[in-house]
Order: sequence, then structure tokens, then C-alpha cells
Amino acid sequence: MGEFTLELNEDQKQVRDWLHGFAADVMRPAAAEWDEREETPWPIIQEAAKLGIYSLDFYAQQFFDPTGLGIPMAMEELFWGDAGIALSIVGTGLAAVGVLANGTEEQIGTWVPQMYGDANDVKVAAFCSSEPDAGSDVASMRTRAVYDEAKDEWVLNGTKTWATNGGIANVHVVVAVVDPELGSKGHASFIVPPNTPGLSQGQKFQKHGIRASHTAEVVLEDVRVPGHCLLGGKEKLDDRLARAREKAKSGERVKNAAMATFEASRPAVGAMAVGTARAAYEVALDYAKTRVQFGRPIIENQGVAFQLADMATQIDAARLLVWRASWMATAGKPFTAAEGSMSKLYASEVAKTVTAQAIQILGGNGYTREYPVERMHRDAAIYTIFEGTSEIQRMVISRALAK
Repeated sequence: MGEFTLELNEDQKQVRDWLHGFAADVMRPAAAEWDEREETPWPIIQEAAKLGIYSLDFYAQQFFDPTGLGIPMAMEELFWGDAGIALSIVGTGLAAVGVLANGTEEQIGTWVPQMYGDANDVKVAAFCSSEPDAGSDVASMRTRAVYDEAKDEWVLNGTKTWATNGGIANVHVVVAVVDPELGSKGHASFIVPPNTPGLSQGQKFQKHGIRASHTAEVVLEDVRVPGHCLLGGKEKLDDRLARAREKAKSGERVKNAAMATFEASRPAVGAMAVGTARAAYEVALDYAKTRVQFGRPIIENQGVAFQLADMATQIDAARLLVWRASWMATAGKPFTAAEGSMSKLYASEVAKTVTAQAIQILGGNGYTREYPVERMHRDAAIYTIFEGTSEIQRMVISRALAK
């Protein structure tokens, strides 16, 4: 593990510039069109696959970057390009992480490649955790998985919601209840292979922002999956449930695996928010330098100049929190003060504030679709909601402080 540094090395700079080029040349020109269409931008995902950006190799390389800065740097550049298209490119990663975190070597080798497909035939994957009555409150999950011993199959029933790529995915990773007595400790994750009978797409959501990313319900009706589709395997599950039952008897708290995954992934979401905020800030700065009113550029007015100063400061502060949390996670340092949640909370709030200020600086133009800031503002609204709302982040942080 290297010493903490804020200086990107040559390799990281090359990756950053390469991603920035893709974001500027491929994503940005297409952003308004796919936002209007509210459809998955398959041609752009395919373009990303051809270049090696949409691939497990690329994400693994960033994930295992010893400084911890690979993922946040990649997320910031892609989401600087366009949040909706970027989410359609990185959405598969959440399902892949679910398998990498909980699966056996064999499961990882079998399923993760099928999540991406290849450049000629791209596929996507979906991670299905939230339910209509269980968003922030994972303990009230109702989707059940029952083991049919005679056939060595698991039978899944329930409805998932807010699933990125839900229903259009090649592979679905579904979190379900195997022991209702244990609350959120009685959950397990399952792979639902391509074309499994009983899995269907429910309603597709029409969203305020990130509209190029497909979000839908996933309905599971007597979905039968082979025993080997239980992530981690049955022996490991039985062992984990037995330990959880023992701890429940003794009144000890057990850490929920799903929540631990979210805590680790929060800085990456913070980096997405930083990318969107930076994009809007740059548009506003450029506009303020070139827009002339009363005989001078509007940036010469203190009211505008000070807003831009605040925006730049907040974006830098958000990035530093994200980088610190990412470095800590890679260095194996525990988030004793909920640093992962801090980074996500602050960056997501900054994205909302900065994109709103960008509209204000552009005035009437900012409110039209001729300029990208209104879209960035709509996109930014999601960051304070998904992967734990701002309210949940504050709860996590305050609990850490109270210990």
C-alpha cells in the first residue's frame, strides 16, 4: 500500500485523459438525444465495449489500483460526460460487484463474463435488492427463496423495484430472504441465469433524470434456479445462518453484508456526483466569461464571481472526501467515522447545489434544453436518493459519532 498522495501517477493520468476523450467525443454529443428518448443507449455501450471501457478487465484494473483512486477517477470522468449514459455503462458493475463480493471462484468465472458479453454482442446485468416496501429499510424485504431439496433448486418469488437494467439484463443478481426470523441477516443472493422462466419486467419507470439508464421492476414468479446459483454456496450460507442465530440468541448485533457492500461503494457514487457537479460548473464558468451584459462579462460582477468561487471550492472539497474514503477502503482502514457515507452525503448535496447555481448563472438560457445544465440538474437529484438517501447517510454518520 502506497503512501497517501493526491498526485495522480502517469498511468492514472493516461486513463483519465482517455476516459475524458471518450466522455467528450462520444457521450456528450449523444447526451440530449438519449435523455429525450429515455432508452438504453446500446450503440454507446457497444462503442465503450470496443474501446475496452465497458468490460470487467477495465473495472478490475481500476478497482485493484493500489492508491484507491482508480474507481473514483473513472467515475468522475464518465459522469462528467453524461450521468444517464454513464450509468447505463457502469450499471452492470453493481451486479458484478455482488458476485465478486459473495461468489465462489467458479461462480465469478461463470457469470461475470456473461454480464458484459463482448463488443459484437454487448449484454448488461442487473442487481435487484430494493422492493416496493423495502428501500432504505432492507430488513422488511419480502422476496423469498425456498430450497427444494429433492431437485437441488431454489424457488424465488417476489417483486423487486428500482433495478438498473431490470428485465433487459442477461444476468440478474437477486437478493432474497431465506430465513425470515433473522431479518436482514437472513438474506442471500442468487444468480438468475439468462432466459429463466418466471422472471419478467414489471413497469419501466419514467424518471426525472438519468433517463438514458433503464430502471424497472423485476417480477419473480416461481423462478427456479439451480443450487449452484446461490452465491457462495449452500454450505457457507448454512454456516452463516447458524452463526447469526447464535448471535441473535445472545443479543449480539450482526453486520449485514448488503449494508457493508453499500458502505464500500458509497465513495464511487460520490465520485459520480462530483463529475456531474464539475460538468455544470465548467459550463457556468465558460458562460460567465463570455456572456456580456452592461458592457462587460458577467463574471466581473461579484454576485456571479462569488457563486463560482463557492462552486469550485465545494467541488474540490467533495472530491477530497471521496478520495480519502476511497484510499481508506483500499488501505484497509475502517470507516470509524463513517467516512464512506460522509463522502457520498457531501458530494451528492454539492451536485444538487452546484447544478442549480449553474442554471441561475445561465439565466433564461439555463432553463432551456439548448444548454445542458437543466439536464445535469435533473440528473443530480438522484445522488441524494440512491445507494442510501442523504437522511440515511446522516443517520450512519451520527451513529458512528455516538459510539
